[in-house]
Amino acid sequence: MSTHHTVIIVGGGQAGLSMSWHLSRRGVDHVVLERDRVGHEWRDRRWDSFCLVTPNWQVDLPGFAYTGDDPDGFMSGAEVVAHLERYAASFAPPLRQGVTVTRLRRGATGVFTLQTSAGSFTADQVVVATGPYHEPAIPRIAERLPTGLAQLHSSQYRRPGQLPDGDVLVVGTGQSGAQIAEDLHLAGRRVHLAVGSAPRAARRYRGRDTLAWLDAMGHYTKGVDEFGDADEVRLRANHYMTGRDGGRDIDLRAFARQGMQLYGRLREITGGGITFAGDLAANLDNADAVADGIKNAIDGWISAQGIDAPAEQRYTPVWQPPPGERTLDPGELGAVVWATGFHRDHRWIQVPVFDGRGYPTHERGVTSCPGLYFLGLPWQWTWGSGRFAGIARDAEHLAGRITAPRRLRAAEDVIWLAGTAPETVAA
Repeated sequence: MSTHHTVIIVGGGQAGLSMSWHLSRRGVDHVVLERDRVGHEWRDRRWDSFCLVTPNWQVDLPGFAYTGDDPDGFMSGAEVVAHLERYAASFAPPLRQGVTVTRLRRGATGVFTLQTSAGSFTADQVVVATGPYHEPAIPRIAERLPTGLAQLHSSQYRRPGQLPDGDVLVVGTGQSGAQIAEDLHLAGRRVHLAVGSAPRAARRYRGRDTLAWLDAMGHYTKGVDEFGDADEVRLRANHYMTGRDGGRDIDLRAFARQGMQLYGRLREITGGGITFAGDLAANLDNADAVADGIKNAIDGWISAQGIDAPAEQRYTPVWQPPPGERTLDPGELGAVVWATGFHRDHRWIQVPVFDGRGYPTHERGVTSCPGLYFLGLPWQWTWGSGRFAGIARDAEHLAGRITAPRRLRAAEDVIWLAGTAPETVAA
């Protein structure tokens, strides 16, 4: 088996498979290296009740649009895995599973070398399709909690019965934190939730799923370059809602009325307990304001298009938090779930294409290093880039660059080598 390929794709999830589909259609020699197996991230980093937040009709991979009988429903994690397996079977990509890439370098001749668990590979071009969620991020403040208190990251959470008896503190209200808090709450566990600055959105508004309105309004195809603060846009938290039980809002205020204990951001852990900032009211108000702003935009679009859509009464807050900081005794807790996101881990990529925050610098996935591309990053080009909705478009764009005339890539190579230190390009 040859270890040199025209293109090597690192990652066999939805992004890597989409890239492979386009290259296969163009007859480009390539291989997909997947460290585990297809759908790994959906198998091993999701809880039992997990569902997609985006509707099934948005699961539109290249050459494999959703054709099921529930387009407005929301796939479970197991259904996502099965869908990806069927996708791979539909065109039989050159996929090698169980191969971990440990180092990527580019030699002076322009050829990439990849060290892997299956030996060394070389390629003329490389697509990194490993996504943005690599290493669980747990803040160092966690070390101050009592030694015997069970702690786990959201990627390790599976079900309420997995946790020891007692109250549960969930830290973080992005999509994972809000949904895990709901999962525990619905199971009858007493939940303490540290609420951050993540925004929320209504699941449905004026007779349609909110995301269907936003899709019709063109939000999924709006390029990141149309925003004045593109770098900050890429770092924004996603709006929390859920696809569970057919999809619904996540209303933290309603949970509070039902007994969930809400706090502001976790600020400090000392011998006196866990202290939370007094910003809960502001965080809840800001989340509601974002949801209301989305509704305003939908109203404006409905009016401009002359669409006949039923009117809907706006949300009224059902609970208001008390002012000031709050403190929680860790002795009340049986477990802590850290829904605090992930760190990117691109240390294996030894090519200088990263900014000071470790983010790959690129233009629609095309880096300054000729032949090196990224696919599947949040806001890689549009809001849909990191979702099933936009991967096909991004993969097609990169396929066009990969198969561009050789003279164009050679000219890019001259520019790259002229601005790169010799030790950087040495093999």
